[in-house]
Amino acid sequence: MTDAAAHADGQVELCVLLWAHAGHDAELVAYEDRVLALVPGHGGKVLQRARSTGEPGHPLEVQFYSFPSEAALQAYLADDRRVALAAERDRVVAKTELIRVSFI
Repeated sequence: MTDAAAHADGQVELCVLLWAHAGHDAELVAYEDRVLALVPGHGGKVLQRARSTGEPGHPLEVQFYSFPSEAALQAYLADDRRVALAAERDRVVAKTELIRVSFI
């Protein structure tokens, strides 16, 4: 994490951009509904989700969330329930960009 995105209290803030495979917009949204429901169990908060207008080249969904620590984020990413959905993710998500940010 860069100094610009580091927090003295260890909090991790993220912006996630998600692109769907062609014809799988609804399935990407359903997948995200399922995995983001796991975030609070790891102390995280989904702060905002937004969907684009679907213009070519733009992500379908933009998300902002925070975790109290790097360990909490890593626990979410390794959650067995999330990992069990990897094949579904690969089927519907074409590209993901995860950006560490600092909310201002």
